[in-house]
Amino acid sequence: MRLALIAAALLFPALALAEPPEILAAEQRGDTIHVTLAHPDTGWDHYADGWQVELEDGTVLGTRTLFHPHVEEQPFTRSLGNVSIPEGVTQVFIRARCNVTGWGDERFALQVE
Repeated sequence: MRLALIAAALLFPALALAEPPEILAAEQRGDTIHVTLAHPDTGWDHYADGWQVELEDGTVLGTRTLFHPHVEEQPFTRSLGNVSIPEGVTQVFIRARCNVTGWGDERFALQVE
């Protein structure tokens, strides 16, 4: 029991710091989506590692993988090209991911042409 309490005490502060990335902005230019994220990256152990473009129903149109932490570059903007948005769709959603918490629950609505 004592070992479990010690383990919990060590784990909970890490979980408190493991917040999902915040999507600050997104824009479409042609078939490219640009997304600005903020996240308290601490290094390889905890960083924003991607975002995706989704339709209303969750269908994924494209995923941008972030291959390294951005500790010294916050917020930061990355782009994803060749995103094919179905005809008639006027809004897509951006969902971000971090390597600790996984995909965030929050989605950013982006009006598209």
